[in-house]
Amino acid sequence: MSGRFIPSKPSPEAEALAVRYIDLAHPRLGSKVTQVSDEFFAPRERLIDPKPPVFLPDVYDENGKWMDGWETRRRRAPGHDFAVLRLGTRGRIRALDIDTSFFTGNFPPEATIEAATVEEEPGEADWQALVPPMRLAGDSHHIVAVDDPRAFRWLRLCISPDGGIARLRVFGEVAMDWAAVSPDEEIDLAALVHGGRALCWSDAHYGHPSNMLAPGRGANMGDGWETARRRGPGNDFAVIALGAPGSVARVEIDTAHFKGNYPDRAALRAALLTEAPDPELLAAQSARWPVLMAEEKLGPDAVHRLERLAELGPVSHVRFDIFPDGGVSRLRLIGRKAP
Repeated sequence: MSGRFIPSKPSPEAEALAVRYIDLAHPRLGSKVTQVSDEFFAPRERLIDPKPPVFLPDVYDENGKWMDGWETRRRRAPGHDFAVLRLGTRGRIRALDIDTSFFTGNFPPEATIEAATVEEEPGEADWQALVPPMRLAGDSHHIVAVDDPRAFRWLRLCISPDGGIARLRVFGEVAMDWAAVSPDEEIDLAALVHGGRALCWSDAHYGHPSNMLAPGRGANMGDGWETARRRGPGNDFAVIALGAPGSVARVEIDTAHFKGNYPDRAALRAALLTEAPDPELLAAQSARWPVLMAEEKLGPDAVHRLERLAELGPVSHVRFDIFPDGGVSRLRLIGRKAP
């Protein structure tokens, strides 16, 4: 699809939530829209597309105007339209963003969101109200805070009576069942799907550091953590909270797709913290943590498996230093959870 396009307006509040939490609806976690009442004008997959929505002024398809989102036909009978989303991993939802970017005369005037905790497809009795009926506006972000401690697997977005939603973002935390993991089992302690997440970093010009914790190998250079070219002293870093405290046995650093912009070297520091760290102090404090892995040379477009690690015992947080800058596709911290 070619031609001119108009990017959506960023929402500072949504951008702040994306830094603090992960999008539990991201397809790379295995999330998918399993059912919709209708998708005549725009398909369900676009509702959780990780890319920001765009508008293509001159593009039409066989059903009408091409829209970057999920859009139903005009309802001529009683009722309302809906989309059912299965989260790839159970999660505690902290906020939602119902984004109607570029839907101006075709947005729904009202929406509600229901949730379910069951593993299998919910029956009608399993759905519970998460967001009560709320008014929507066209071409807008609707940020809704959620105060519910339960871990959900399913969401149902109901729109009344019909229309289009550009994106649904589900900001929250993975609810990993660590009690089901044996202390003898090796597991990626930092994986997104196990509750790992980036807390702070020196720079994320080309990609968020949480990308390094995503499943699988990176699809391209945009699917990793990459910093701007450093022109001053020092080096770049990211601080990562593990899904649960554990002892790290080996490290995998994947520079897939980074061929002329991979870091020259990398190192790790780690600590066992008993309280949530202060984000304002974390950068300085983490620079003084004990060394878990001394500096190791890296190469382009390759998986580096590293086992020369200090025996620090259980740790809860790591600081990943790259020298002096560059891009890393994936970071794996393989080990065993603390008893």
